Amino acid sequence: MLARILSGTTIGLDGVIIEIEVDIANKGFPTFNLVGLPNKAIDESKDRIRTAISNVGFEMPDSRLTVNLAPADIPKEGCGFDLPIALGILTAAGMIDADNVKNSFFIGELSLEGTIRGVTGVLPLTLLAREKKIKTMYVPVQNSLEASAVEGITVIPVYNLQELILHLNGQKKLKPSPPLSLEHFISRTKIDIDFEGIRGQETAKRALEIAAAGFHNIHLKGVPGAGKTLLSRAFPSLMPSLEREEILEVSKIYSIVGLLHNKGFVTTRPFRTPHHTTSRIGLIGGGTHPMPGEISLAHRGVLFLDEFPEFPRSTLESLRQPIEDGQVCISRAAGSITFPCRFLLIAASNPCPCGYLGHPTKKCSCSFHSIQLYRRRLSGPILDRIDIHVDIPP
Repeated sequence: MLARILSGTTIGLDGVIIEIEVDIANKGFPTFNLVGLPNKAIDESKDRIRTAISNVGFEMPDSRLTVNLAPADIPKEGCGFDLPIALGILTAAGMIDADNVKNSFFIGELSLEGTIRGVTGVLPLTLLAREKKIKTMYVPVQNSLEASAVEGITVIPVYNLQELILHLNGQKKLKPSPPLSLEHFISRTKIDIDFEGIRGQETAKRALEIAAAGFHNIHLKGVPGAGKTLLSRAFPSLMPSLEREEILEVSKIYSIVGLLHNKGFVTTRPFRTPHHTTSRIGLIGGGTHPMPGEISLAHRGVLFLDEFPEFPRSTLESLRQPIEDGQVCISRAAGSITFPCRFLLIAASNPCPCGYLGHPTKKCSCSFHSIQLYRRRLSGPILDRIDIHVDIPP
């Protein structure tokens, strides 16, 4: 018997529908074959699925199993296919009515005891399911909030495989997650540090207000303790609230990297502060299976680079094109993926290696040569992409 289950994967920020076809053949030796360009994590799911089905009180068919992830030309990755593959096997074996899985979307990782664990990328996949007119979305409990934030589709959170099987067979009723509007998440938004509560440094504050008004990149230079970090952390309170489309853009990025933490939507301007030892891939994005970096996580928000000259020169130079274009294209052998990265850059630095050049009471211990070398770490093209440069007095 042949069974079909709908699931999906993400490529960049976009979701792609994956149809899982399961065939059980009575002829031949009992085997479990996975085809359709699965990665190592999906291939390992065979043991998880077999054990999970057994531990929730059902038997794995003792037959020749073939599972196809279609379309076969798209590479698949992640553990989110565990649940739909298990349901496909049970449906093909006649343990679940095939009519009850039609026009439904399933995603989730299985533990050995049958518990369904959360996965990444649920928000873009829910948006995709709604676009494809799919009526019901079954997701792990951990992902229920971000999925229920999408209007126009029924979202049912599932805790374990057994209760889902009973629900699909009509023996138990699972409650849908109540739909939550965007306004529900916006109303809970709080500001961490209010810019109005900071006293002093009027020149720097005025420069930051201008930067916020025109979305200008800004470089703050001053001795330690001058207030560069505090002013930068309060900066998002000057920026306007995210528009609806911007909220969706940012939330999709955070969903893909697993940073939503079941919060639904990101409704405040992102503020990212990578350490100066961050690698180029960590900052820009990339990897064997390209993922967004810090610049994409700062999309529509602020990227704060403290100790700006301490970043490796190659890392800073890789910021040129993303700052200019507002997006970064990552090319690999399998293809190219573009991530948005329209951020406002706040760079903070000391005037010299020891930090006390120009301090009224503390003497600078740096030589003229070391000061020149320190300042040459920032190339002309990078400084040219920063619109406002401010010296902050002690």
